[in-house]
Amino acid sequence: MAKTPLAEAGFYFDELNKLRVLEPDVSQKTLELKEECKEFVDKIGQFQEKVGGLIELVDELAKEAETEKMKAIGARNLLKSVAKQREAQQQQLQALIAEKKMQLERTLAAAF
Repeated sequence: MAKTPLAEAGFYFDELNKLRVLEPDVSQKTLELKEECKEFVDKIGQFQEKVGGLIELVDELAKEAETEKMKAIGARNLLKSVAKQREAQQQQLQALIAEKKMQLERTLAAAF
């Protein structure tokens, strides 16, 4: 197909007979690319929203996990403390028993 003198000069007519500087197929591809870019940007925006929601959810779960971890550490420390108190009480009672036995032995020895 032979080019028209206008086409050779770089001018083209579109489907509405408007004078254009781009070839019609290049212009069409440009419009298609523009539309694809718009769709891509929209999808990226949706993706960012979903990721943002996911990040918030993960942060919330991390805070809850940290709270539960602190509660567990506190409970474990309390349990250790109670165990140490019982140990100390047991030692005191054993010392008291030993003292009372010695007192009993002295009393029995003094009675005979």
